[in-house]
Amino acid sequence: MDAGRLWAGGAASACVAALTAVVGILAARGLLHIPVLAPRGHGAWGGAGTVAYALASAAIALAATAVLHLLLLTAPRARLFFAWIMVLLTAIAAVVPLSLPVDLEPRLATAVLNVAIGLAVTLTLSGVASVAVRSDDRAREFYLDE
Repeated sequence: MDAGRLWAGGAASACVAALTAVVGILAARGLLHIPVLAPRGHGAWGGAGTVAYALASAAIALAATAVLHLLLLTAPRARLFFAWIMVLLTAIAAVVPLSLPVDLEPRLATAVLNVAIGLAVTLTLSGVASVAVRSDDRAREFYLDE
């Protein structure tokens, strides 16, 4: 496995996750006028809440990179397990805001935003895993799965 490529891809995935958070928050607040992560009066950017959400999204992408790295080193069918772990964590991230005692629109917007971030991280890191595993490792993984 090429750990350098994996972590470079993880850093790029962190940027994608952070930008996905920013775009989602701007769309919800600026276009749809739904107060996500801040009261209505704080405008489209919402101050520190937007920055914190973007940074948390980037940190989650880096944590996911660490999980992927560990799985690639130790688990059979690492990419399959990674995909399942990420899908289930994304589902949790979507369900949690829906259970909060606030208006429906902010809950839905936050759930959709969390799904978008989760999908962005899952898809980008799954692609990174494909190129971070050397071809001889891919062949061995294929034969071990049979």
